[in-house]
Amino acid sequence: MYLRFVYPRTVEGMCSREGFLQAAAELANDPLTDPRVSARIDEIRVWFAGHLGRPDRFSRKEPKGHGAAETRGLSWFKPSAKDHISKAFALKAILEEFGYPIEVLKENRIGYVVYEDDHQAVAEPFSETRK
Repeated sequence: MYLRFVYPRTVEGMCSREGFLQAAAELANDPLTDPRVSARIDEIRVWFAGHLGRPDRFSRKEPKGHGAAETRGLSWFKPSAKDHISKAFALKAILEEFGYPIEVLKENRIGYVVYEDDHQAVAEPFSETRK
């Protein structure tokens, strides 16, 4: 089963929720956040930056012209990404401690896969896929 960690805020121009790394950046960069908490968040974010590939596409096709809406894929952890999922749950715990509710979505069918590596898949969601 694929996992996606989401924050309840909707991504601008889309009907999906933000991923948990956006919430982590927000909390870590808040000047009111204790520097020790920011450091712990940044440690996990740096780990992800070094251990999670950057998808080279998020859509099946290019937008048709200026101003055309692009369908955007969502990132999901593969079931085999045990270390990544463990780090994600650790980050989820920190975020929730500071009032950032993070929901873990679980799906077998994530949509039309447009990018994939050993740890993640990016897919344009099916209409019934939780976003």
